[in-house]
Amino acid sequence: MTTKASSTSSPKRRCVRVNVIDARISHLAYAPEIAQAMLQRQQAGAVIAARTRIVEGAVTMVEMALDQLKARGVVELDSERRAVMVSNLLVVLCSDRATQPVVNTGTLY
Repeated sequence: MTTKASSTSSPKRRCVRVNVIDARISHLAYAPEIAQAMLQRQQAGAVIAARTRIVEGAVTMVEMALDQLKARGVVELDSERRAVMVSNLLVVLCSDRATQPVVNTGTLY
């Protein structure tokens, strides 16, 4: 039917040549499950990058705190107490939730 209609509708036909110079994608859509997986991967990468920066900053802050405590002679810490302090500071600085202070009423040694 298409051939018959086209041959009867226009008695004068010309052959036209078209040269395509450039072609670009103007719209790209993914299936919902593919788009979701891509978004999750992108978000995971962003979370890892953010956590890396947080840990680097926390380690630097702990080093600075220990150096200043030692330089000012505020407190002398043995290796065990130093490790506990480092652990506590890293937990506080790297946590994504608010921390609760704990008051030690006993002796340090």
